[in-house]
Amino acid sequence: MQIDIDSLFNVRGKVALVTGGSSGVGQLIATAFAANGVKVYIAGRKPDRLAAAVAEIGAHGECIALTADLSKMSEIERIAADLAAREPKLDILVNNAGASWSQDFEDYTEAGWDRVADLNLKTPFFLTQKLLPLLSAAGSADNFARVINLSSVAATVTGGNGFAYGPSKAGVEQLTRVLARDLGRHHITVNGISPGWFPSRMNAPLGEEAAQAWAENTPLGRLGTIEDMGGLAIFLCSRAGTYINGRTIITDGGETL
Repeated sequence: MQIDIDSLFNVRGKVALVTGGSSGVGQLIATAFAANGVKVYIAGRKPDRLAAAVAEIGAHGECIALTADLSKMSEIERIAADLAAREPKLDILVNNAGASWSQDFEDYTEAGWDRVADLNLKTPFFLTQKLLPLLSAAGSADNFARVINLSSVAATVTGGNGFAYGPSKAGVEQLTRVLARDLGRHHITVNGISPGWFPSRMNAPLGEEAAQAWAENTPLGRLGTIEDMGGLAIFLCSRAGTYINGRTIITDGGETL
């Protein structure tokens, strides 16, 4: 029995892939992993952003960039093959890459809907599927591999004109449950994180006034930080979080209460 804090929350030596890891929540999680001994791969579409993120994350630990447009099945298959050529196993997969599209209801386009639904919902399913051999190789009865899917409080609240975003994230939460039910036989847990307001490019266009209003409506009186997001991700990927499966944890300081 190991119940000391170092054993319970230790993630050192694990290998992780964080999609959308070059900014926002993905970069926060990747940084927390790297700072605690995880070998982190981050995936994204833009080499310049990836390079900048690797420089920042690399100040805390090991970080490697993989350039890919994960909205395309061919790219999902390529990145899975690339990882398999580099690593014998994958301990952690964080499905964070996502998109939003805002437009008046009367003008909302099929292209906008498809962009959001594909990247937010289809990509996590098929990337997890293609990486199953690596995840299975990492998982054992005593030390499960971990998948974390990023949802959003938009899965349960309404407002604004990003009509596809909230439904896609609600789908992510159901996907988390059905994958958790199925992948346990491979010694893999699947959980979700539903963030409130954390610093990200997706939130930036909403402006400082919106950020301040969110903070003022939060019982804690502030926005999310790297410690909040990184700490939760480490918990879910450590021994302490092994018996949590199929659950999406809201981390918003209580704003949506």
